[in-house]
Amino acid sequence: MYTKQHTIKAPVTVEGVGIHTGAISKMVFLPAEVNHGYKFQRVDIEGQPIVDCDVDNVVDVSRGTTIEQDGARVNTVEHVLAALVGLQIDNVLIQIDGPEPPIMEGSSIKFVEALMEVGLEEQSMLRNFFEVPEGVFYKEDDRKVEIAALPLNDYRLTVMVDYNSPVLGSQHAALNNIEDFAAEIASSRTFCFLHEVEALRKANLIKGGNFNNAIVVVDQVVSPETLDELAELFELPSVEVAEEGILNNVELRHPNEPARHKLLDMVGDLALVGRPIKGQILAARPGHAANVAFARKLKSLMLKSARKNVPTYDPLQPAVYDVNQIEEMLPHRYPFRLVDKITELTDNYVIGIKNVTINEEFFAGHFPSNPVMPGVLQIEAMGQTGGILVLNTVDNPSNYWTYFVGVEECKFRRMVMPGDTLIIKCELLMPIRRGIAKMKGQAYVGDKLVTEAIMTASLVKKDNNA
Repeated sequence: MYTKQHTIKAPVTVEGVGIHTGAISKMVFLPAEVNHGYKFQRVDIEGQPIVDCDVDNVVDVSRGTTIEQDGARVNTVEHVLAALVGLQIDNVLIQIDGPEPPIMEGSSIKFVEALMEVGLEEQSMLRNFFEVPEGVFYKEDDRKVEIAALPLNDYRLTVMVDYNSPVLGSQHAALNNIEDFAAEIASSRTFCFLHEVEALRKANLIKGGNFNNAIVVVDQVVSPETLDELAELFELPSVEVAEEGILNNVELRHPNEPARHKLLDMVGDLALVGRPIKGQILAARPGHAANVAFARKLKSLMLKSARKNVPTYDPLQPAVYDVNQIEEMLPHRYPFRLVDKITELTDNYVIGIKNVTINEEFFAGHFPSNPVMPGVLQIEAMGQTGGILVLNTVDNPSNYWTYFVGVEECKFRRMVMPGDTLIIKCELLMPIRRGIAKMKGQAYVGDKLVTEAIMTASLVKKDNNA
């Protein structure tokens, strides 16, 4: 899996009919900045409103997932979102001039091909994964639906379906590596049973459906008269039933194409959690309603974890700034280089790492028989981390000094010992004005808060003539 966020290198356009609304729409994928996420923009509506791809915005799950925000609605978003997740694209704005993305040929492959044609661009920010911390379970007894998410340092999905149909039988599909999505899952098309077609039409759905963008499974004996009616319905000269029970001799792309498409739908629906997921997803008989309900459960857990506000550190993830890059930004030298790595950096907060070792020069004189890191040096490490955040807000940061002019509400809650790793988070409390930055600093060892303070810094331009 990618460790850094990605967007696309250039805009790309697709166009076609929506399967349920029957409306022609043009959809443009646009590059977006870090932490933007997935957003639709209805450019055909006054004010061109934005619709965030968020499970809280889901308003309908009948034969597709529909989102709405501030009166703007986008139908059947799951195939588009699956393509983005499958290509590990994190940030994109999707402008659309109609109510529904084009169905294309019923899968995600045309979106994947369009996005791959323009290519992906790596961004400077690490991906903000939601790592499933514990088993999460969902069940619908009446429909025999079961979904589970288990902790895993990867993203894998397994889907099982059973339609009690002699044509399809029981099927399962698996995606063990997200990088296989384009080749193994993206081309799997949407499908329905013949007995559902009339009901869907009566429900004012599948106005844009035809044999070029959906598989129709025949699970009952069909009379010649019924075939004639179907031909008239789909405006075709004739309709036939293939030997395997698929209308109009449409050949399956995979023996388990329906199960693969259900997996595709689940990838798209779970994108509405709002962050890339690390976990093992196991699903029996999923559908849009169950997927969305499960996504809501995952998001609730994600928000609960986020409220703890404890930064995490994975030493295997690449740094935003390493020690050499930090040296270029900060003037500190031995023995006052107290930040080893920057792991996250946004406009509002920074996370830095300080590895504490017995070889630190201060341990020789600070409780040598009971080595404890001096609190003032913890504050200094916090100040240096915050200094990088402040310098990141200006062009040519090497032309500026950061001086700390105030420390308030400082608390030392636990001792820091050799062998500890300080995870330091500094977050702006208000926008920087006239070069003055006020931020909250917190230092953790694991999930335990050890030091915190409110710090004020002054950003001063260097006098290069001095």
